[in-house]
Amino acid sequence: MTTTRLSLRRPDDWHLHLRDGAMLRVVLPFTARQFGRAIVMPNLRPPVTTVERAVAYREEILAALPDGLPFTPLMTCYLTDGTSPDEVARGHAEAVFAAVKLYPANATTNSAHGVTDLRRVYPVLERMQVLGLPLLVHGEVTDGEVDVFDREAVFIDRVLAPLLADFPALKVVFEHITTKEAVDFVRSQAASGRLGATVTVHHLMINRSAIFAGGIRPHLYCLPIAKREIHRLALVEAATSGEAPFFLGTDSAPHRVGAKESSCGCAGIFTAPTAIELYAEVFDRAGKLETLETFASLNGPRFYGLEPNADRLVLEKAPSVVPDVVLVADGDGVLPFRSAETLPWRLASTGDPAR
Repeated sequence: MTTTRLSLRRPDDWHLHLRDGAMLRVVLPFTARQFGRAIVMPNLRPPVTTVERAVAYREEILAALPDGLPFTPLMTCYLTDGTSPDEVARGHAEAVFAAVKLYPANATTNSAHGVTDLRRVYPVLERMQVLGLPLLVHGEVTDGEVDVFDREAVFIDRVLAPLLADFPALKVVFEHITTKEAVDFVRSQAASGRLGATVTVHHLMINRSAIFAGGIRPHLYCLPIAKREIHRLALVEAATSGEAPFFLGTDSAPHRVGAKESSCGCAGIFTAPTAIELYAEVFDRAGKLETLETFASLNGPRFYGLEPNADRLVLEKAPSVVPDVVLVADGDGVLPFRSAETLPWRLASTGDPAR
């Protein structure tokens, strides 16, 4: 029997870039129409490294939120070599920090302030382990001798496995996984319940060949970069499995068109305008629509120790068109993933009571 209408608890986005200023005001409504909560990345300029900075950023987000949308931003602390364990503990105690974000220095956008040597932040990790505060990791090494397509797999061996061994009670989210190796490693730790993994919709839909289809496709360039088809298929199988460690995180990352289409283009794919519709397409193609709610709405809250959202979304199998370009206040624009294409699913309604 073909499913043409799907009701699910309102999902959450466990990895999101909102930026700030004019960009924030333009992109936030796309996320808020679909998701109840989102883990907001702290890699602004300057980064969100203190409780005060996180509170100010949260207030900026809430001020930009359209009326009537039940959206809660969950703030994160940008981990640096000099981060104080006391500052992280204060942010946790005051219900400001929902997690701490580890960027290896220079791994991705605005990560120059990231950690240069993990041992420098061991006192912070020790305190987080006691508090139960999750560590979110951008899982790539930055060693110039490691091929860009191998950086995630090497990170598992060099960094993640030793980290979990050194801090046996620390909760960790392996962000935006892209490889079969990552899927296998997360599954190997599933019994512990302390290692989760977010999966983006663009990594479920493209492989590395898509970046070069008919020429360079700068709007498909992201970090971690898309990998071979065997890895994409492994991600689809994991995301649609319903297994507890895997949950939704778009890593939607808006950049102005000029910053993407340049001699040194920025990494990031802007999926927020139609994120849940895109995930529905992936799960439908895999014949696993029945597990979409588990992946999108239940596994993430369970990992973070939160209740699922009470209201629901309804998706219909009916055409919807991705915006061609999203204009920012000064006239520059952001190009969404699959810009101007027609998708097979659309978001029909929101806010229905859970049942």
